[in-house]
Amino acid sequence: MDLKEGWHDECGVFGVYSPNADVAKMAYFGLFALQHRGQESAGIAVSDGSDIQLYKDMGLVTQVFKEDVLNGMRGHMAVGHVRYSTTGSSKLANAQPLMVERPEGKLVLGHNGNLINTSELRAELEAAGASFETTIDSEVIGKILAGMPELPLEEAIPAMMAKVKGAYSLVMMTEKTLIGVRDQHGVRPLCLGRINGAGYVLASESCALHVVGAKFEREIEPGEIVFIDESGLRSQKISPLPRASMCIFEFVYVARPDSHIYGQSLHLSRRRMGQLLAEEHPAEADMVIPVPDSGTPAAIGYAEASHIPFGEGLIKNRYIGRTFIQPDQRLRDLGIKMKLTPLHEALAGKRIVLVDDSIVRGSTSGKIVRMLKEAGATEVHVRVSSPPIKYPCFYGIDTAVRKELIASSREVEEVRLEIGADSLAYLSMEGMVTAAGCPKEGFCTACFDGDYPIPVPEEIRLSKFILEGQEKDNGEKRL
Repeated sequence: MDLKEGWHDECGVFGVYSPNADVAKMAYFGLFALQHRGQESAGIAVSDGSDIQLYKDMGLVTQVFKEDVLNGMRGHMAVGHVRYSTTGSSKLANAQPLMVERPEGKLVLGHNGNLINTSELRAELEAAGASFETTIDSEVIGKILAGMPELPLEEAIPAMMAKVKGAYSLVMMTEKTLIGVRDQHGVRPLCLGRINGAGYVLASESCALHVVGAKFEREIEPGEIVFIDESGLRSQKISPLPRASMCIFEFVYVARPDSHIYGQSLHLSRRRMGQLLAEEHPAEADMVIPVPDSGTPAAIGYAEASHIPFGEGLIKNRYIGRTFIQPDQRLRDLGIKMKLTPLHEALAGKRIVLVDDSIVRGSTSGKIVRMLKEAGATEVHVRVSSPPIKYPCFYGIDTAVRKELIASSREVEEVRLEIGADSLAYLSMEGMVTAAGCPKEGFCTACFDGDYPIPVPEEIRLSKFILEGQEKDNGEKRL
């Protein structure tokens, strides 16, 4: 899945409150653990109690932050963000965290998710005199909070939540307080950990807690706001709560397999998806192989349930990340071969079950099938550990538009012919939900069935670049 065109991860947020700790480096390693959620830009803000330093740039965490930068960021509290654009293009002005001014001082925020009433809110704010420097919906949240100087922050945040519609998990920070916010539907994950006895960590996924030595405490609940300062943690909840709607694609692909959501191990859930896929759609084959790396747990599960040997048939170049060096046309035409290499010796003369977590446009899947057959595979049976993706996401994952989703207008047999597989089958909705281990009512499944828990007006179903051209160009690094 991480090789596909037209479906990308979302964003990752991280926050830490830990007196007498090197919070800048803790944020760095926390973001490193969340790198899979966004590879376009990275940023960290640090507070020492009286001032906030902010540094962000385009690229991977290891490209943006060097030792000298982190050594210069001293404090007891930090907020970090890695981004993949869902609203607004990929440029430095749109990198996060963002900073706005309030009567209490500076307010920094990092946002994972996507608002669906951004244009309406932005127009209202501009009519009231607000100016914008970015083309991202996250700045709308910041401007709303900055535009309520008469309210203390504890009251301004619930007032903001009453205005915005969509998905948002926020990690924010003033000079003295770390804040976590999760929308009332709980579409995007956010969890809480304890560190160093008196410290706290907020993160998109539990995998980021372990890497900094924090212990998982609990998930931030839908509609919950937590404030963390020298007095400890206090929680505020917004009610009434609508139906919880965690994105089920976190279970299928987005979250790291070593994370836990809803108390479930993502690795075990994905293995169960593969096991149920084998029960629903068996195949006569000699070897089960994954599309690395995201298809691996489901492929293991498929092999276990089918008693077909699991093996490696594709080697992934794990050093490919975001690059600013563009390939020439000849290298661009090689496409997938820059990322995957077939193991000819393992594939030759074999009937292969190829397990992937999803198919988006289908162009990459077709290239992989051809590659396997060119390497000597006699048959390639594609098995997908989720249902067909037929609808775009408007809540924080960058998908193709609906007409580009191969399953939106084609039956399974038509998709099979398009990608050149000998057979093709998808896991059922029931199988996917069963493997996730929670009732369907607790999930957003809109990308599979079009049931959007937060109604998306027809006029909102537009490009992520809807706000382009409205901003001032302000792309300087800050420290």
